[in-house]
Amino acid sequence: MTKTFIVAATAAAALSLFALPTESYAFSPEAQMMCTGDAMRLCSSEIPDIPRITACMMRQRTSLSPGCRAVMDREAAAAAASRKREAAAQ
Repeated sequence: MTKTFIVAATAAAALSLFALPTESYAFSPEAQMMCTGDAMRLCSSEIPDIPRITACMMRQRTSLSPGCRAVMDREAAAAAASRKREAAAQ
């Protein structure tokens, strides 16, 4: 494998980090943009396993950049509110 391929594959895995719902979170393109650097910095050893990257990011929450933490917190709160509405509707 070439170094370029490895870098591209790693970047693609990090960018897709928040594209899949894991632990009831479905992260937006904004979260991907704000958190990709944190994923590479804090959780690169977990790439390309997206569930493990996501779990790592949750564990590393206090080490996240302010922008990443803010968008993750905002989206987590929105997901929790949505789950609460769904439960109340049943």
